Amino acid sequence: MLKSTLIRAAEAGAAVMQHYFQGSFTISNKEGINNLVTEADHASEKAIFEVIRRDYPDHFILSEEAGEIVTDSNFKWIVDPIDGTVNFAHGLPLCCVSIGVEQDGEMILGAVYNPFIGEFFFAQKGYGSTLNDKKIAVSNESSVLKSCLVTGFPYSYLDQPNSPLDVFSRLIRSGVPVRRLGSAAMDLCWVAAGRFDGFYEHKLQAWDSAAGVLIVEEAGGRVSDFTGGRYSPYQPHIIATNGKIHDELVAVVNDKHPGL
Repeated sequence: MLKSTLIRAAEAGAAVMQHYFQGSFTISNKEGINNLVTEADHASEKAIFEVIRRDYPDHFILSEEAGEIVTDSNFKWIVDPIDGTVNFAHGLPLCCVSIGVEQDGEMILGAVYNPFIGEFFFAQKGYGSTLNDKKIAVSNESSVLKSCLVTGFPYSYLDQPNSPLDVFSRLIRSGVPVRRLGSAAMDLCWVAAGRFDGFYEHKLQAWDSAAGVLIVEEAGGRVSDFTGGRYSPYQPHIIATNGKIHDELVAVVNDKHPGL
């Protein structure tokens, strides 16, 4: 039943996105320049919550707009009602619903749905990952220099060494193609599908990555923090790859790669 509820929740959020897309809706700004939230974000979140609460009224929910709805349940739903809100607000179809389900601190289900390009990614712990019900797998590329990578940039840059722009500069000056979609959930799913060989980002929230991380791992990939250690969605740094370039990309991100 968890799986069916997750799928219906993602579909409900996506239906709201489609209703508002390229229409008229209110837009406001959160902390930082261009950190947008729209009327559609709140409406999508409401639709998702209604599905979850109908089946599991006692479950913990963590969502981008509503924050934490705390219960003593060992199940937690981690919800991003629209991942890629800036894209959505500008009529760009690179945005999605992202929902992960955690049990006792372990991600067990994940769904990412972009209704505008008709792609529904799903993973269940131990059962692999699918795109529109067909199995997917990560790429086989073994060199960062031959990889196609994807990244994102935080809305505000901290004055710190080895910033996002420093890492980006090292890669592109070495001729490595690095894309920027504007949706971390989609970035992760496209690594899982083998379209990208790796993804890194300096500052994510749990709702950005929870579902996508499981989808990458179940597709045969590897996800870590910037040290190469065990990933937690409750810390900001992420590196997700096909596994074959992982250690090398960790070195690049930490400015410890002799060739970059």
